[in-house]
Amino acid sequence: MNEKRKIHEGSSRLEIDLDALRSNYRTLAARVAPARCGAVVKANAYGLGVAYAAPALYREGCRSFFVAQLCEAGALARSIGDGPEIFILNGLDPGSESECAERGFLPVLNSLSQLERWRALARTRGCALPAALQVDSGMSRLGLPRAAAIALAADASLAREVDLRLLMTHLACADQPERPANADQLAAFASVSAHFPAVPRSIANSGGALLTRDYHGNLARPGIALYGVDPGPVAAGLRPVVRLAARVMQIRMIDAGTGVGYGLDHVAAAHQRIATIALGYADGWPRNLGGVGAAWHRGIRLPIIGRVSMDSLTVDISALPENALAEGNFVEFLGPSQSLDDVARDAGTIAYEILTRIGARHTRIFVEDGVAQTIAAGESL
Repeated sequence: MNEKRKIHEGSSRLEIDLDALRSNYRTLAARVAPARCGAVVKANAYGLGVAYAAPALYREGCRSFFVAQLCEAGALARSIGDGPEIFILNGLDPGSESECAERGFLPVLNSLSQLERWRALARTRGCALPAALQVDSGMSRLGLPRAAAIALAADASLAREVDLRLLMTHLACADQPERPANADQLAAFASVSAHFPAVPRSIANSGGALLTRDYHGNLARPGIALYGVDPGPVAAGLRPVVRLAARVMQIRMIDAGTGVGYGLDHVAAAHQRIATIALGYADGWPRNLGGVGAAWHRGIRLPIIGRVSMDSLTVDISALPENALAEGNFVEFLGPSQSLDDVARDAGTIAYEILTRIGARHTRIFVEDGVAQTIAAGESL
């Protein structure tokens, strides 16, 4: 008789609320309707686990997914099957065209060289190959220059070689609705898309989904907003998706004048009760939060003192009642008391970076429809 393997809870736990993920997708899909709503699940669904996040989005009705690289497309397909559209935002590295075509993925062609390699493969196969085409409307990152895209529209052989499924661009300032650059990019993209009247258009990222309907195109592609982060000043009613907690490894009292951590950067000014926590920069917690960030316990802030180490950090627990915390207990790092945006602000970065840096050593708990599925720390996602 096979016994169900007991999963050790581990030194830290990351809870991913798939119901909240699905709710955020519904909110964004309603916002951009009648345009369709896709989902950006690159970087392993922003670090949370594409094998769990993508099927949840599929169950909610998403049929267009975006990743950054070909290797991510393969992992995604194993999770959701071959039916949905899978777009590769970075396009293709030289030599990977045949694999992409065989798998039925849709490369986003960002340059004339990428386009020519895709067309060459199509000529070899004697049929048009599906793809998306990106136009640089002003961000100067990826995409064909407008003049090159317009010239391409006049190429009679293009349709014989490329089955264009999507014409897209990317907004540089969508999280700042007041920036004139948004309207400038919209106008620039419109000047190109007019030459491709039969091709669906994609403009809106997460921030763009919260702009006016002009920006929604035919297919929106939100990313960070799906994971519970409002992408700009307009509140979208999104639900937090992640919670992170880590264990107390040791509690001690230190005297005035005692140094703490590497470099002894923190020196106690008076008696302090401190706790060493099993969370460090190897787990994705930014090193520069030492002396700035905090953990929380029952609504009480516990400042990080000293440096964040690879596997641990230290917090001041003097504000807690003496027996409120014991070794083995968990303290909160992401949750009701501290959001991704709060941590990003303290670390001098953005929520995207905090989320995607979350490491593999956390026990992950995926919750959907009242059922929790636990994945042991270090197991493949």
